[in-house]
Amino acid sequence: MFGTLAAISSAVFLVFYVFVMPVVEYFRDPKGLRRYPGMTWYAGITNLAMMLESHRGFRSQTLANLHKKYPVIRTGPNALSYGDVRAIKDIYGHNTKCLKDGNYTTLAGSHFNLADVIDRGDHSRKRKILSAAYALKNLEAWEFKVADKTERLVKQFDTRCTMPLKPGVAVPAVEDLTVDYRMWTNFFSLDAIADIGLSEKLGFLDNGHDRVTAQRTDGSTYEVNFRECVYNNAHLQSLLIWNYSWYHRVKKIASLIPFYGRKARLGQGFDGIVLEQSSKRLKRYQNAERLDDFFQVLMEDKTGKPNNLEWGEIVAEVNVMMNAGSVTTAIAMANVLHQLLKHPQMLEKLHSEVDAVLDDDEVVAPYEKVKNLPYLRACLDESLRLFPPTSHGLTRATPPEGAVILGDFIAGDTTVSMSALVAHRDEKVYPQAEKFIPDRWLGENGKELQPYFITFSAGARGCIGRNISYLEQTVLLASMVHRYEFALPSPNWEIKRLETFNLILGEMPVKIWRRNLGKT
Repeated sequence: MFGTLAAISSAVFLVFYVFVMPVVEYFRDPKGLRRYPGMTWYAGITNLAMMLESHRGFRSQTLANLHKKYPVIRTGPNALSYGDVRAIKDIYGHNTKCLKDGNYTTLAGSHFNLADVIDRGDHSRKRKILSAAYALKNLEAWEFKVADKTERLVKQFDTRCTMPLKPGVAVPAVEDLTVDYRMWTNFFSLDAIADIGLSEKLGFLDNGHDRVTAQRTDGSTYEVNFRECVYNNAHLQSLLIWNYSWYHRVKKIASLIPFYGRKARLGQGFDGIVLEQSSKRLKRYQNAERLDDFFQVLMEDKTGKPNNLEWGEIVAEVNVMMNAGSVTTAIAMANVLHQLLKHPQMLEKLHSEVDAVLDDDEVVAPYEKVKNLPYLRACLDESLRLFPPTSHGLTRATPPEGAVILGDFIAGDTTVSMSALVAHRDEKVYPQAEKFIPDRWLGENGKELQPYFITFSAGARGCIGRNISYLEQTVLLASMVHRYEFALPSPNWEIKRLETFNLILGEMPVKIWRRNLGKT
C-alpha cells in the first residue's frame, strides 16, 4: 500500500514539475519574454521545440526564414534568437557583458578549454598562452606542413584523374566520379592540424582512410574511424543539449535507444582519440624532443619556462584543436569548390587570378604568392558567409543585472544568440543574400561588411584559429583550381547538409581532370 502511494505521489510530482510548472511560469512571465514571438506555439513553455527542430536537421535555416519577419524570436522558455545584425555588438562585441551560457559548462569535460571557458580571467590566461601558437607569424613558419599535405592530396588526385568532359557535355559518367572531395579535404584538415598541433603524422591522406587508435582510461587501446567519432559526438550533443539542467539525465536515458546509444559510444571514441594523441605527444616531450608545434606552446612559454598546466587542461586544449581545428576548415574547403563549380564564370575569373601568379608547373601554391589575391579571398569569404561552417548560434547569457540588446532590456541570465547563417542573410547588409556573389567583398564595400561577418564569431571570444584556417584554405584552393578541373554529378546537384553545431556536409562526388596549362 505504501509503495503504491509513493508511486502515485512521484507520478503526480513529475507531471506537476514537467508539465504544469512550465505552463505556470510561461503565464507568470517573470522576465517579460512572452512579448517575443515563439519559434513554435509551445517554444515559450518547453525546450522540446528546439530539440525537435534539431532533429529535423537544419534549425538555423528555420530561424533564418522566421527572422525575415521577426527580429527577435523566442526559441525556448529562457532563450532568444536575434536576426538583426545590430545585435552582434550587443551580444558578442568587445564591451559586451554577456558571457558564455550554460551550454558550455554542460558539455565541458573535467577541464575547460579556450572555446568553452566562461570566466573572463581564466579565458585571458588561456588566450595569452595560446596566442603565440596561433599568431600569423608562427603559422607562416608552419606553412611547410600545409604544403606537405597539399602534395599528398595532389598525389592521390593525380591517380584519380579522368579524361576531360567532352564539349557540350555537362553530366559526367557515374564511373568518372572518382573523388569524394568532401572526404579528402577532411583527411587534409585532420592530417594538417595533427602535424601543426602535435607533430603527428596521422597518414589519412596516404592511406585513404581515417582509421586511428583510441585509448581507454585504463591505457588499453582500440581502433576507430576519426570522422565517424567526431561527427556523431557533436550530433548527439546538438540533439539533446537544449535543457541544460536535464541534459545528462536525458542523454543517459536516450542512450538506451540504439540510435542515440551508437552516437554516445562513438563520442567516447573521440575522447579516446584525443587521449591517445595527447599521451603520445607527452611522451615525446618527456623524452626531451623539442618540437615546433602547438603542444610545445602549451607546455612552455617562448623562454622555455614551463606553463605547469594540469594534464586535464592540456587534453582539453588538444580536444578542441583536433575538433574545431579540422571540422570547420574541411567544411569550408568543400563548400567553396562546390559554389565555384556551380558558378563557372566566377571559377574562370579565379583561374585567371591564380594562373597569373603561379608557374604552370607549380604543384603547391606558395602562400606568399597567393595570400593577397583579392578575388581568391573574396571567394573564400563569400562561401563562408553563405554557409558558415559553424552555423549554430553561439549562446550567451545576459549578466545578472540584465542587458540592453537591440534597444530592449533583457532580464539577467537569459540565453541570447545569433546564428551566423541568420546574420549573413540580413538583406540590409547583404543584398541578394541567398546568392553567391564574391564581388561584394572587393574594395571598400568589402571592408564595410567585416563588422557583420561572424563566421569566426566576434569580439574577445572570436575564433583564435582564424589565421590557420585561412592559411589552409588559401593554399589548398589555389593549388586545386590551378592544377585541376572538376565537375559535379550534374549542374544542379546540391550537397546534403546536416546541422549539429557545425553545418556538416554529405558526400561530394566529383569528376576530376588535369588542366591544360601549356605543358604536356
